[in-house]
Amino acid sequence: MNRILHKERLNPTVTLMEVDAPLVARKAEPGQFIILRVDEKGERIPLTIADYDREKGSITIIFQIVGATTEKLNRLEEGDFIHDFVGPLGRATHTEGLRKVAVVGGGVGCAIAYPVAKKLHEQGAEVHAIVGFRSRDLVILEEAFAAHSARLIRMSDDGSWGEKGLVTDALKRLIESGEQYDEVITIGPLIMMKFVCQLTRQYGVKTVASMNPIMIDGTGMCGGCRLTVGGKTRFACVDGPEFDGHEIDFDEAMARSVSYRDFERRAHDHVCALLKGGD
Repeated sequence: MNRILHKERLNPTVTLMEVDAPLVARKAEPGQFIILRVDEKGERIPLTIADYDREKGSITIIFQIVGATTEKLNRLEEGDFIHDFVGPLGRATHTEGLRKVAVVGGGVGCAIAYPVAKKLHEQGAEVHAIVGFRSRDLVILEEAFAAHSARLIRMSDDGSWGEKGLVTDALKRLIESGEQYDEVITIGPLIMMKFVCQLTRQYGVKTVASMNPIMIDGTGMCGGCRLTVGGKTRFACVDGPEFDGHEIDFDEAMARSVSYRDFERRAHDHVCALLKGGD
């Protein structure tokens, strides 16, 4: 069992937890994830490692409260224990040798993009971070990105934070102004990553996309994260979660990502009924 060292509400639906997990922290790298169970009878869910502290022996996770299990997890407080916390799993983000990178994050996906930007910055790369949210009240990790980016471009759908527009608007402007990137790394909603990759394909810029949003079981056994990359079947949890964005069939991935939506909604409603004392 792993003790929660710190809990922080980042916005109305997103929570940060720092968890005591020295064995995981010893090996963790950006891009990898953990599998946890809130309690003995809970479901296993994958969550990306948002940060790690090897000396302290802690792992930071950031999650959005969207289903029954994240609802349960969010009810835990500092000092409580998570029953199972296993990792690191998945392939780490390739950062070696990159000198100039655009890191494009959207929504809660910025929790995954941040450790990548941090690692690149620590290795001496010039990082241009483009982060987007629907509105100001959903913003997370602004100061963290600012501390590890040579340029931070803030975008919001409604214009209440930074510039009004999409992350692709900002990326296109940078590329057309003459910025030359060794690589673009994009992490966020599938539809956002699809359009980022379509844009960079036009300019011949290598792009890596993180397929964390479609992971379910985290071991490759459930098949929920199956996707097509370059015409071949891959599994996000064991072959990724990062792939060449220009080779991903995003339409197929988006269709699969909603397969369990009705089941998850029923599970979430059941948990809420229990919290209210219902049947």
